[in-house]
Amino acid sequence: MKNIIKLLVLVLLFTACEDFIEPALENNRGLEAMYNEPTYAQGILANAYILLPYASTPNSDVATDDAVSNDNSNNYLMMATGSWTSNNNPLSQWQGRKNAIQYLNLFLENTDEVVWSKDEVISTMYNDRLKGEAYGLRAVQMYYLLLAHGGWSQGGELLGVPILTESESSSSDFNLPRNSFQQCVDQILADADEAISLLPLDFGDISNSEIPAKYVSLGVTNAGDYNRVNGNLMRGRITGRIVEAVRAQVALLASSPAYEAGTSITWEDAADYAAPVLDRIDGVAGLAGNGGTWYANKSEIEGLASGVNPAEIIWRSDIGQNNDWEADNFPPSLYGKGRVNPTQNLVDAFPMVNGYPITDPAGNFDPMNPYANRDPRLSNYIVVNESQQGPNSDVIVTAAYGSNNDAINKESGLSTRTGYYMRKLLRYDCNPNPEFDTEQKHYTARIRYTEIFLAYAEAANEAWGPTGTGSHTYSAYDVIKAIRERAGIGTDNNDAYLESAKSVQDKMRELIRNERRLELCFENQRFWDLRRWKVANLNETATGMQIENPNGSLTYTSINVEARDYKDYMYYGPLPYGEIQKWSNLEQNAGW
Repeated sequence: MKNIIKLLVLVLLFTACEDFIEPALENNRGLEAMYNEPTYAQGILANAYILLPYASTPNSDVATDDAVSNDNSNNYLMMATGSWTSNNNPLSQWQGRKNAIQYLNLFLENTDEVVWSKDEVISTMYNDRLKGEAYGLRAVQMYYLLLAHGGWSQGGELLGVPILTESESSSSDFNLPRNSFQQCVDQILADADEAISLLPLDFGDISNSEIPAKYVSLGVTNAGDYNRVNGNLMRGRITGRIVEAVRAQVALLASSPAYEAGTSITWEDAADYAAPVLDRIDGVAGLAGNGGTWYANKSEIEGLASGVNPAEIIWRSDIGQNNDWEADNFPPSLYGKGRVNPTQNLVDAFPMVNGYPITDPAGNFDPMNPYANRDPRLSNYIVVNESQQGPNSDVIVTAAYGSNNDAINKESGLSTRTGYYMRKLLRYDCNPNPEFDTEQKHYTARIRYTEIFLAYAEAANEAWGPTGTGSHTYSAYDVIKAIRERAGIGTDNNDAYLESAKSVQDKMRELIRNERRLELCFENQRFWDLRRWKVANLNETATGMQIENPNGSLTYTSINVEARDYKDYMYYGPLPYGEIQKWSNLEQNAGW
């Protein structure tokens, strides 16, 4: 990726010269210049990578019932509390995605003319791969446009965004109507299919016997030639496996309650798109006996921020050396700003270690000792009162009796507002203390296998019930059982609560949604899930826990922290107000 950025800088230098140098004729570089300069051509594609939509911090989570921020200037606070407008939308994807698509269309229109190599066969392989990347990236960019801006019109039609498969110029007609949601889904899936046909499943070195047949037929017999184009040095770029996962995300969105009435994508389709991503994992077939290698990676799940390449990750960002996340989210005593504060709502969603919800008497939840015998993920993801965090395993007192700024509401803009701090995604071995300023490797997990397993479970349950499998070898029940076993839930009682949901679709649905909430918390999933499910949680007041110690005995009092104010029409995000004002054919979503 660093090489891609360097190429982009090179392109910018080339194209910027005309503004400063006279005479400028020899510095005016049209697109045809890319035909004999592969680095210039790749610089155009690089823009779409730089403009990828993945957030590196849990921004949208603070607009849900899972978290709040102690930063009063946070744009998502404005959104969550009812000040969200089409002119002020923190989650708008309009300009960034459209810019990326413009670069991709320019690249696709010209790449066949580029001389990628003097060797014709090598040039063909380069062109195939890079075209595959462009189609895959266009599917990603279109998916995020649809996610953010798809919605119902005033006339009751489910609309997407204008589909752009050709580059725009000064002579283009910019006053375009929106395509239907279904047409947008069809376009994304078509781009994804084209990308999958051109891309390797993964980048990595292969042997002579593994050369794809289509290149063998062109005369490629030496794996070294293939690996020059598609080998390990290409890691970090989009692959066939990644595009398959994006295809599964799109199908899940389209089949969800908020959109299903306006599309032909079914729950069966969504399950069928997720399954191929999962079936290639060693040991997954059937999932019996916790035999899959994916289910043995508990430490990888707990250490998502670390600078390694765990099997859990389908696609990640570049690895960077820093302590930015810790400086933002460690408690104040550890020289952090405590920005993301998990809510009591989220804490209550973690079941007991025996698998029962805390509201079920069989869970034996003790309100006077609320963090005992809980789902192990609670302590792995959230800092609760008197738990430890940081390089020296400091005890963090979030209760009101705490003596420093870690205590709840001790100092505005710094202390927790809910009685909790975030642990997930943070590295204990980072130290933001200026005296040490210890940095470690970090990356952002863009797509994880857990997300796709949960997508399959959700779709399979809706399509075939908790134990149905369709044409596959595992069910929603199988997946959820494996996930909960990995988390350490229900190991002493055969997860009796899960067994009670095994034959009840509604109960399994709620369990799957809750598992998705827990497994993907602080990964910018919750907001979009609540919208596509069209559930009331989007408007649920964020709560916290006030802990006192009046007489040597702790007391726990739930407190309201932040009211949510989402109107019904806000289940579908707005198109930018300025765009609606400019273009008469562009219709706004109902209510905005």
